[in-house]
Amino acid sequence: MDIREPEIKRDDILTLEDDNFNTQNVCIVTGSGTGIGRATAIAAAANNLMTVGLDFNETEGKKTQKLAREMGGQMIFVKTDLCRDADIEHAVAEAAKLGSIKFVANIAGIQHIDSVDNFPMEKYDYMQNLMLRAPFYLSKLSIPHIKKSTDGVGAIGNMASVHAHISTLNKPVYNITKFGLRALTQSIAAEGEGKIRSFTVSTGFVKTALTLNQIPAQAEQRGITPEEVVRDVMMGFSRIKEMMAPIEVANLFIFGFSRFAKYLIGGDLLFDGGMVKTYAQKKA
Repeated sequence: MDIREPEIKRDDILTLEDDNFNTQNVCIVTGSGTGIGRATAIAAAANNLMTVGLDFNETEGKKTQKLAREMGGQMIFVKTDLCRDADIEHAVAEAAKLGSIKFVANIAGIQHIDSVDNFPMEKYDYMQNLMLRAPFYLSKLSIPHIKKSTDGVGAIGNMASVHAHISTLNKPVYNITKFGLRALTQSIAAEGEGKIRSFTVSTGFVKTALTLNQIPAQAEQRGITPEEVVRDVMMGFSRIKEMMAPIEVANLFIFGFSRFAKYLIGGDLLFDGGMVKTYAQKKA
């Protein structure tokens, strides 16, 4: 099965006119080494934001930096283990040297396919730290910088999922962390007084390595073929039978950060091909 991440082209990127989209303002993006994080870092840089990409994979992170610069944007990569507080603190300090921290995109995540009764607790702890604690701590450290910026305005976007709306088989911790990100988002928004906004982005399956890598495990757990996993499990309830491209998800973050989304306060951008809203209905 060939599911490859599509190349990002300049014409694929949503570019918006916004006074806060300038190189004096910083956008921090986690998981910038691959997939949606890479696409979001490139899109932020292409929208004239000083982009700071965080990832533990230095090779891929620097590749993203190169791609962003080739698009004419400015990006710095900071190698970061999001499960280490000292690394997060260092990353925010480095970002603050480059301008006013205005935007944060919490995207980094992993998947582990297993049932509740078989789920390894060390994997549970790792996923909780990476996908829920790290976004909380990065937000905690970034909010004071946003408040100190010239207009005190900014936004924190969190990568959720259809699994922040519905829970499916053998993804208990992924489900838990994504539901938790919606709660974190609404908590930040409740405290932000309309100036520091927060939102989630919820999609179905996206053409990334994370998606590709979970297909064999899903097939084994369900006793079906990889092809059946894609057709019947992943895209079965979607009215659009094609996975999203990472840049299409990145564009939602750009919109959410922009002046056009000023009423997006604690809300969720659900772009899932109808999977959630038609989940209980007969497949088309």
